[in-house]
Amino acid sequence: MFTLNCKGRLLVADRPLVMGILNSTPDSFYEGSRFMDETSLIRQAEQMLEDGADLLDIGGQSTRPGAEQVGVEEELRRVAGSIHELHRRFPDAVLSVDTWYSRVAREAVAAGASLVNDISGGYLDTEMLDTVGRLGVPYVCMHMKGTPATMNQAAVYENVVTEVLDFFIRRVEDCRAAGIHDVILDPGMGFAKNAAHNLELLKNLSLFSILERPVLLGISRKSVIYKTLGIRPEQALNGTTVLNTLGLLNGADILRVHDPKEAKQAITLLEAYKNGA
Repeated sequence: MFTLNCKGRLLVADRPLVMGILNSTPDSFYEGSRFMDETSLIRQAEQMLEDGADLLDIGGQSTRPGAEQVGVEEELRRVAGSIHELHRRFPDAVLSVDTWYSRVAREAVAAGASLVNDISGGYLDTEMLDTVGRLGVPYVCMHMKGTPATMNQAAVYENVVTEVLDFFIRRVEDCRAAGIHDVILDPGMGFAKNAAHNLELLKNLSLFSILERPVLLGISRKSVIYKTLGIRPEQALNGTTVLNTLGLLNGADILRVHDPKEAKQAITLLEAYKNGA
């Protein structure tokens, strides 16, 4: 399907990949993803790897709607040491840092991360694209309008699919100009999108394949699931699997999830279905 050059290690994806979510935050929307002490984070990372996660995404800033920005120093305090320890304990694991700060990206890669996941697509720190280009690591470019604190008010589109696609057409060229070779596209489910926008993007996910870049789907336990079903994020695993399966059918290449085992099972079952096994 695609390859990613992760600091000299070639990650070959001949089937969809699973990215496990690790949050060093006290206020992420899903309580089960919060790991503020290093011991519990490492324990969860080990479990995710045992459950089949291909990548681990470590973040120190909640990006839920209305989340307060913690700043570079606090984010570094939350993630740099953990990434260093994860890299030491699991040297073969592919680690991603979830940040929109170029300094955090730089120090996280020095600590052992080999991929940068930026919810702002480089717009909240204008040095991000050049920094990632110099680091020579893959880059997840996500679509968002505004910031986590303001994005709910920015969820206005004439055609959400066209606008997100146009954003990626421009941003992929910007990434190329900055020297970034491996760009992953994330349409940003829940980021300046309401439930209808999220479902429209999910339905049309295959259109993003025209850019010939891997597409990441990050819809795990989000409000489009739990609000539609009238439940809590803690009860949204089944709904997550349903929407992840629809995403896979529509061309998702990477699933970013809180529950890698179930995501892997969805991938395996869908492959068996397609192969007639």
